[in-house]
Amino acid sequence: MTLSVPTPRHFIDLWRMDAASLRTILDDAHARKAARLGWGKAAVDADAPAKDRTLAMIFEKNSTRTRFSFDAAIRQLGGASIIANASDMQLGRGEPIEDTARVLSRMVDAVMIRANNHDDVERFAQVATVPVINALTNRSHPCQILADLQTFEEHRGPVAGKTIAWVGDGNNVCSSFIHAASQFGFRLTIACPPQYHPDLKDLARAADLGAKVEMTADPRAAVEGADCVVTDTWVSMGDTDHDQRLAAFEPYQVDEALMALAAREALFLHCLPAHRGEEVTDAVIDGPQSKIFDEAENRIHAQKAVLAWCFGAIG
Repeated sequence: MTLSVPTPRHFIDLWRMDAASLRTILDDAHARKAARLGWGKAAVDADAPAKDRTLAMIFEKNSTRTRFSFDAAIRQLGGASIIANASDMQLGRGEPIEDTARVLSRMVDAVMIRANNHDDVERFAQVATVPVINALTNRSHPCQILADLQTFEEHRGPVAGKTIAWVGDGNNVCSSFIHAASQFGFRLTIACPPQYHPDLKDLARAADLGAKVEMTADPRAAVEGADCVVTDTWVSMGDTDHDQRLAAFEPYQVDEALMALAAREALFLHCLPAHRGEEVTDAVIDGPQSKIFDEAENRIHAQKAVLAWCFGAIG
């Protein structure tokens, strides 16, 4: 007799999720953070939705915030973690991704992957029988955007109807903001050099979904009146055109003059690590509008909500 295996809840890209589920996850992140005020960082949440569960964490890229926040998240949910670099595994020696996925599905309850190639995460999820979470790929970074939106909402209220301005590289984080625009109902203005534009498929999909996403090469136009200004490093892991990028992005630095064009109460966000003096000045990143360290902490709370959703504890 063959037992049927429930279809796992994967968290790969925000555009694949329905808006109601994403709202549930974000609301749960807010609630979990509020419920822990005054608690020790190792204390377990009252509902312990990950009790008796283990999360595997696979890293193909270096990590600080993702590694520590996911490890803290699963522990605060009452579970355990196993952390490995891909180079430590047979995966790094050529074992098929599908074989690794089938093996880990028998050993752990969920898998988080910080990968070089998005397609590898997709292939892993296709055969895994436990939830798979995209913790960053070359195409998207959905966990980061949930933490960013949580940060915005705890300081400025519901993000629906607000304007978020992205300034700089049309990279994986930018792509996930595009994915989120239709799901959370905010307006997204993007300023980047034409040669470093976001993925055209993401832009086309957003248009089909009715998202309010606007593109410009002028950072001043993008930031004008925005409720939040977001940037990221100009040179990411794996980029080989360092000098060309610095030259192209120089006009896109977020400084005090640019921030002054945003709404008076606008926030500044950056996923970190930052190259101070390049994409952002010290005066902005250390200034009163910057909420980068709330943003970094919120990776824990947002990812706890993602894990709770993957385990079926919410939504």
